[in-house]
Amino acid sequence: MSYYRPIPRTDSGRTADALALAGGWCWFDTVEHLSRDAPPRLVPARDLPADVAQRLTAPRPPLAGIGMDAPRIMGILNVTPDSFSDGGQHSEPGIALAHARAMAGAGADIIDVGGESTRPGSAPVPLDTEIARTAPVIAAIRAGLPLPISIDTRKTPVAEAAIRAGANLVNDVAGFTFDAALAPFASEHAVPVCIMHAKGTPETMQQDPRYDDVLLDVYDWLGARVDALVALGIPRGRIIVDPGIGFGKTRAHNLELLRGLSLFHGLGCAVLLGASRKRFIGDLTGTPVAADRVPGSLALAVMAVAQGVQMLRVHDVPETRAALTMWEAVQAF
Repeated sequence: MSYYRPIPRTDSGRTADALALAGGWCWFDTVEHLSRDAPPRLVPARDLPADVAQRLTAPRPPLAGIGMDAPRIMGILNVTPDSFSDGGQHSEPGIALAHARAMAGAGADIIDVGGESTRPGSAPVPLDTEIARTAPVIAAIRAGLPLPISIDTRKTPVAEAAIRAGANLVNDVAGFTFDAALAPFASEHAVPVCIMHAKGTPETMQQDPRYDDVLLDVYDWLGARVDALVALGIPRGRIIVDPGIGFGKTRAHNLELLRGLSLFHGLGCAVLLGASRKRFIGDLTGTPVAADRVPGSLALAVMAVAQGVQMLRVHDVPETRAALTMWEAVQAF
């Protein structure tokens, strides 16, 4: 099987035969041809198979009312006592709403509400607990802000309660493999979805994860999940994919995925990156405290946008928006 990773560029040296990447701000005239049994090689984009070129270049439609024609920010709102970075800080609906308002004012395009920590080693949360944590917060945000809201959950009853409360998107860290009823629910209610790759469960995922080729393995897994959801009636344009940085990956796996992020545009979906404050950033930068990993997180955010990633899931909205503003200003100069 062949894989084609576009080599994204944003500079002013655009060639006459260059192609727009996902209808967005990046262009490419060269792709890296990858396979499992031969060395990588560079080929001109004009030589791409027609179906591959269409997937790589087709503009991504809006998701939950958010245009994918510019980099977007998903602000993280964990209403949990034990999330790895901000557990216990926003558990009360009033405090959560205030934080959501602050993120919206700082430039968030969507708020992602989660009531179950999926940090390495975490245990599942009972359904009634997860619903009690998330639904009232989503209702409070919906009453106070016009911003789209996503529910970060693996469970159908939690998603149902969240959608009733006003959520607009289901973000499943298990890629709709944990609860067989969740994807049909999203299809029936025409809810956009985010599919994330994770190897194993939160309890076990960091216990010596192994891959034949992490970039291609994750790509194939996400591709199979996209196909499964499309078969259930969820259009490709209502799906966003996330390679799952830190979920069943070593430091080397994470870095390989980050280097090859543009490959995932070949799935024909918008791409989300959730690397904010992750442990491998702390390992590489000597910042064991998660809140001190903002500079490393910002570097990854800008790098991802330079590869055409449409959405960034982040803790630090004002800092990320400022970094993107400066990056965009340089590109437009």
